[in-house]
Amino acid sequence: MHNTTAMLIELGAIILALGLLGRFAGHVGFSPIPLYLLAGLAFGHGGFLPLDASEEFTATGAEIGVILLLLLLGLEYSASELVTNLKTQYPSGAIDFVLNAVPGAAAALILGWGPVAAVALAGVTWISSSGVIAKVLGDLRRLGNRETPVVLGVLVIEDLAMAVYLPILTALLAGVSLAGGTVTLLISLGAVGAVLYLALRHGRLISRAVSSDNAEMLLLVVLGLTLLVAGIAQELQVSAAVGAFLVGIALSGEVAEGASTLLTPLRDLFAAVFFVFFGLSTDPADIPPVLVPALILAVITSLTKIATGWYAARRAGVGSAGRWRAGGTLVARGEFSIVIAGLAVGVEPRIGPLATAYVLILVIIGPLTARWTEPIARRIARRPPPAALDVPAAAEPAEALHTHH
Repeated sequence: MHNTTAMLIELGAIILALGLLGRFAGHVGFSPIPLYLLAGLAFGHGGFLPLDASEEFTATGAEIGVILLLLLLGLEYSASELVTNLKTQYPSGAIDFVLNAVPGAAAALILGWGPVAAVALAGVTWISSSGVIAKVLGDLRRLGNRETPVVLGVLVIEDLAMAVYLPILTALLAGVSLAGGTVTLLISLGAVGAVLYLALRHGRLISRAVSSDNAEMLLLVVLGLTLLVAGIAQELQVSAAVGAFLVGIALSGEVAEGASTLLTPLRDLFAAVFFVFFGLSTDPADIPPVLVPALILAVITSLTKIATGWYAARRAGVGSAGRWRAGGTLVARGEFSIVIAGLAVGVEPRIGPLATAYVLILVIIGPLTARWTEPIARRIARRPPPAALDVPAAAEPAEALHTHH
């Protein structure tokens, strides 16, 4: 009984603290992710006030957080959008992978962490934070800009690439043989292909089967189905996160919108718990030794992300100012980097502290580069602003409004 009481008090304190931190982040106009990570560091082993009673519950909550993050991500895309993006944006996706995954892999090998950690750290530095970037675009009133579809296109390719990358990483971390890893990858690719095919051909039927006018029933069916598929995916060594992402893609139309509305508050709660749990499982004393590599990686991969956005926007025919804006917007890393590091901590414990420091740096720098990359590039070029060819008329009032703030 005493244990349960202690757990309730700890959980109440954690969730209340998260609410207050989230509110503070909202007032400042910043992502709450770094504050959640810092809270986890403060209350974890080696922190100011270690919490023990609620550790098991927090670990389970963190797993649910990852599953809900990926489910909601899948619900944002229809299968046809994914296929269209894949056809038009794959060169940008390939450049993104080479420029941003290679520095992470190289850093792990230089640090002597071995090939499996190299694959994991490649993922940490590769994937931008969809959540932080979407918020930044909204805050800067750039949703109508000509370069914004390019930014979103790169993010979509990254999210789809996760459906292939995560099963490979999971298999490597489990120490599966080459043959076993190939089977896992084929299962994963087969599942992605099958879900895209079914969603394209029979999306309405799947959505109709899940659909309900009763919000409670819809929530229970979608959440139950997601957890079930995620569990089966994990059993097949494919990764629970990928299973959840595929469920999200399979649902479309009104069902996807309804489920998204119902599940967003739940996702926000458990995602916050996930970031705190990651902080809890990282000893603050382990961060100073990896701070310099994290800082070097952050600088290099900020520049490579700016180059990625610039290239992708140039391919889409966006003007010079829009290219720099696209590049600066893509810099932030967040939820995916932490998910990947969380998976890899068992193989290389130092990847956790490094990823924490890396994400803390880039989730703070990201909104700043989004705002300042274009003005700085223009100042360096020492020329007046180009004619507003790369911003559609609809976006001009929003940008004009923004400059008056």
